[in-house]
Amino acid sequence: MLVGSILRNHYKIINKLGSGGFGDTYLAEDVDLPDKPQCVVKHLKPQSNSPAVLQLAQELFNREAEFLYRLGRLSNQIPKLLAHFEENGEFYLVQEFVNGHDLTKEIIPGQKLNEAQVVQLLQEILQVLAFVHQQNVIHRDIKPQNIMRRRDGKIILIDFGAVKEIQGMTIAQGQVTSTVSIGTAGYMPSEQALGKPRLCSDVYAVGMVAIQALTGILPHTLPQDANTGEVAWQDKANVSQELADILTNMVRYKFNERYRDADAALQALMPTVYQPPQPPPQQPQPSQTTQSTVLSPPTDWTRRRIIQTAGLMGGSFLVAVFGREIWQTVSSQLKPGLPLQNFSFQTVTVDANGNITNRPKHSAKYFTEDLGNGVTLDMVQIPGGTFTMGSPAEEKLRDNDESPQHQVTVQPFYMGRYEVTQAQYQAIMGNNPSNFKGQKRPVETVSWNDAVEFCKKLSQKTGRTYRLPSEAEWEYACRAGTTTPFYFGETITTSLVNYNGNYPYGSAPKGEYRKQTTDVGTFPPNTFGLYDMHGNVWEWCQDTWHSNYNGAPTDGSAWIDNKNRSRLLRGGSWVANSWVCRSAGRDSYNPGAVGNPVGFRVCAVVV
Repeated sequence: MLVGSILRNHYKIINKLGSGGFGDTYLAEDVDLPDKPQCVVKHLKPQSNSPAVLQLAQELFNREAEFLYRLGRLSNQIPKLLAHFEENGEFYLVQEFVNGHDLTKEIIPGQKLNEAQVVQLLQEILQVLAFVHQQNVIHRDIKPQNIMRRRDGKIILIDFGAVKEIQGMTIAQGQVTSTVSIGTAGYMPSEQALGKPRLCSDVYAVGMVAIQALTGILPHTLPQDANTGEVAWQDKANVSQELADILTNMVRYKFNERYRDADAALQALMPTVYQPPQPPPQQPQPSQTTQSTVLSPPTDWTRRRIIQTAGLMGGSFLVAVFGREIWQTVSSQLKPGLPLQNFSFQTVTVDANGNITNRPKHSAKYFTEDLGNGVTLDMVQIPGGTFTMGSPAEEKLRDNDESPQHQVTVQPFYMGRYEVTQAQYQAIMGNNPSNFKGQKRPVETVSWNDAVEFCKKLSQKTGRTYRLPSEAEWEYACRAGTTTPFYFGETITTSLVNYNGNYPYGSAPKGEYRKQTTDVGTFPPNTFGLYDMHGNVWEWCQDTWHSNYNGAPTDGSAWIDNKNRSRLLRGGSWVANSWVCRSAGRDSYNPGAVGNPVGFRVCAVVV
């Protein structure tokens, strides 16, 4: 394609980014949109014009597009698929442009990273890959060039392998065959080279990336044991036996001796290298450091391991390697803090029709407040991070007040696992204003002023600081890493959310209209372990109402304008239409007004 040419009256080619066995990749801009956002166009062309090849190529192309669409919508660490189309037997994928650099800028031949850096890198890659494997998708070409670090520091997986089958298709003895072994020498295990990749084939590739980082040696140049086929690498790296054993299991020659998938590898990495903290032997002392966490499975460093690592590397180096978020975690764990418990739960993912496609298991940490008379309050640990707040222009039935989308960085905090219940409200306030009575139902008919007073009294009772969430914290906690309209996916159903089922979203069917609240925790949570973030009752936030996000803070703090009295509501309710319950949906109400669709949940600041 020529620079300056325009595809489908949309995508203007700026320059060529690269070429490969699958075709060419171009940087482009969408001239049909006002801000002309940049995007990436992949041009794929089969080597043969045979009708049989073209038919199979189209099937593979559509399959890959489906994968990319699904993955990009469910994770902000997979580039979103913006368009895919076929013209004259040639195929085009248009994806979100990732502003950052690939890992060849961090993993450089002849240079070695230390163990701490490699462990962190392994964790980041395996977390993204674990999500991909949960969707039963094999990447098939993991290598430093296909792992990017976005400008916000997040690891992004690019260039999934199935599209490469198209380029290698030929006709042999009347049969369509592929002449391309998908993958890259050195990162590709034997079963994948034979055309039989498995989830653990990706684990092998990640292990080789880590070994390359530790040794400074390109994987395809490392020797192999002539008898076993195992990669010989340990004598070329300074590494603990713990990590060496994990990497050895990741790159076993026989696939059935490796970790079965990325999640299994991650679970092996975290408990071994990062031991879970032991309960403090004595009463915790007051700490001046706010507890924090990083985006990782719920495990932390032990004080012993941190002191060992800091002693080996030096405190200033530890900060330089791991960055501010991890240093916050280290700092908070150096002093005994609030004892946390783990809980496990199952989430749900749906397709555009509302059909359940996956039921992954997760875990989170929390602490419990005793409110007296057997009434407790569970507060879930929410990791800090950066997310895109607001809804994209193409999201169905969105409102203009959800624009413009913008990046917000949220610090770690604690949030109520459930909406405040009537039992909890009664225990703190001494009354229950709700219309739909039930101790486990959310309190409703509560004004913003009432919710603030509850937080004040709860703080006085517990000695900890409680407050309403900022609007940014609320949306970040609701999305829990998703970018779809709902944390379940593209739509919701009344088997997952309490809303007015007469008004479905997208292709989902009509459902039940319960006409009242339901007990908290009736429906599946999001991946942070928070329940009923969609529907049931509207939830108050700290912020005053603004008609758009122009000038909104980007640090997760509440946006307060004393000239505007109306306060933010989020999440929708039992009486709301489905689209009102979206993660980006918002409304406002006078702070002194009450209504039976309105309740709240609390956040905690723990020091």
